[in-house]
Amino acid sequence: MAHPVLNRLASLVLLSGALILTAPAMAAPEVGKPAPDFTATDSNGKTVKLSDQRGKIVILEWTNHDCPFVKKHYGSGNMQALQQEAGQQGIVWWSVISSAPGKQGHVSPQEANELTRSRKAAPSAVLLDPQGTIGQLYGARTTPHIYLIDPQGKLVYMGAIDDKPSTSPADVATANNYVRAGLKAVQQGQSVQPAVTQPYGCSVKY
Repeated sequence: MAHPVLNRLASLVLLSGALILTAPAMAAPEVGKPAPDFTATDSNGKTVKLSDQRGKIVILEWTNHDCPFVKKHYGSGNMQALQQEAGQQGIVWWSVISSAPGKQGHVSPQEANELTRSRKAAPSAVLLDPQGTIGQLYGARTTPHIYLIDPQGKLVYMGAIDDKPSTSPADVATANNYVRAGLKAVQQGQSVQPAVTQPYGCSVKY
């Protein structure tokens, strides 16, 4: 005869398992739908909120300064050129660092600002996400990983920066830059094509 306490424990284990299996997963961002809203603190201690940028194009760039793929785009000046072009057009460019403490790419606010200065980078702000909250909200997988949001707050592109998944700076000149093409499409009132691409780079160090 089975022991009633053991039966109860077994039932609880099964119930717990069922709850784990049936719990809804966090919805992944979807192109054509509103971009997930969030609030973050930048490297200067300022609080920013995505929905406050309504009326402007917003670019989210996941980054990790120690990643060879990121070094390709910053070492060649490619990322800085895109950031500068965006800034000149009133576009909001947020670089997001989701590396956890102790992991590759994690930086203090002061280190983040020094990286911006030393690389002559020009993001509107550097957002610090050491808990990975924003990264997981967006399903950011690589550095770099790019998300383009239109003035209505709709996600219109997510994926790679270009079509040359290498660490060679020499490939930048011949690459099809998805970010530049996407911005042009949005500004002309056209749909971004392709709207989703396979991101490439180092894994985000959650």
